[in-house]
Amino acid sequence: MKLKNKKKLLLFLILVTITSIAQDDDSLTFSEKQPKADKKFVLGLYVGSLFANQYTASMYDGSGFDGSGNKNSFDNSWINQKINYQYGYMNGTQYDQIAALLTNAINSSNQGSTGPNSGGVVIVSPGTWVFQQSDMPTNMRYKPAISVGLNTRYSVDKMNAIIMNINASQIAVSGNFLIETPQLTGSTQMTNNTIQTFSILGQEQRLVLNFGYQHLFGDKNANFNVFVEGGLNASLTKFTSNTIIIGTQSFDLLSYFNSSLNTQGPAKRPIGAGFGAFGGIGVNIRTNTKYSAQVVYNPSLERINMGTDPSLKLQNAIGLRFYYNF
Repeated sequence: MKLKNKKKLLLFLILVTITSIAQDDDSLTFSEKQPKADKKFVLGLYVGSLFANQYTASMYDGSGFDGSGNKNSFDNSWINQKINYQYGYMNGTQYDQIAALLTNAINSSNQGSTGPNSGGVVIVSPGTWVFQQSDMPTNMRYKPAISVGLNTRYSVDKMNAIIMNINASQIAVSGNFLIETPQLTGSTQMTNNTIQTFSILGQEQRLVLNFGYQHLFGDKNANFNVFVEGGLNASLTKFTSNTIIIGTQSFDLLSYFNSSLNTQGPAKRPIGAGFGAFGGIGVNIRTNTKYSAQVVYNPSLERINMGTDPSLKLQNAIGLRFYYNF
């Protein structure tokens, strides 16, 4: 489904919720609108999956951020400083650890090769490999994440409720970067691949507060009811980790190296809050007087307010709510 169509669906769900509430409210007399017997507060747990929009995944490409929260240039990037200067040869005063790691990684990958061109131990000589701007990650992607939360409903009547939900997620992001090697000593035609691919990883924490209204359709005494919901949301997002892996060695990019000062210190971890809207459609399940459940799909427009040019983007979540009726 195209992004434009998904935004239309979100707006449609919010409008249906508002329209349904207005129509239901007009059909009631004053004495029926707020009967005390129908005012029930329910508290529940939410477990689901979050499918994050990929718009902000590029924040984890190893560029990092300066003191003002802007993305670094390649020269000042966390990944360039880590590979070329802190552990590489561009400092000019230290052993080239990256060359040794490349040698081990290439030989480990060749151990399973067979045939007439499989032989030879390859060696990456110090100072002969290259990591440059064109080798930066370009394929950073969020993975589906588990979302858990505390969800509440306050019933106006049996068909309408005010809802407030707080859901938290820890999202993993991954991609690849390249290191270029020369013709390798001891290599053969089969093993002489001069482009080496390695992993870059990241993690992000999100806390989302949804406040809105929910309307159930159908018989108010039925065990199953379709519902729609909609309202406003606020999201708090924190950049928590960024790591590269070369062979068997991992490097924490948040331990930032400054080649000009030849010093190392903690890098800036962006954190930001943004506001948007959410919608939802699902099935309400009444099991008995104390417990109920809901299966729900929630599209939302959220501003992940980190990095440069934050923008409202469509996020998607699906999950289960388990309620205890007080």
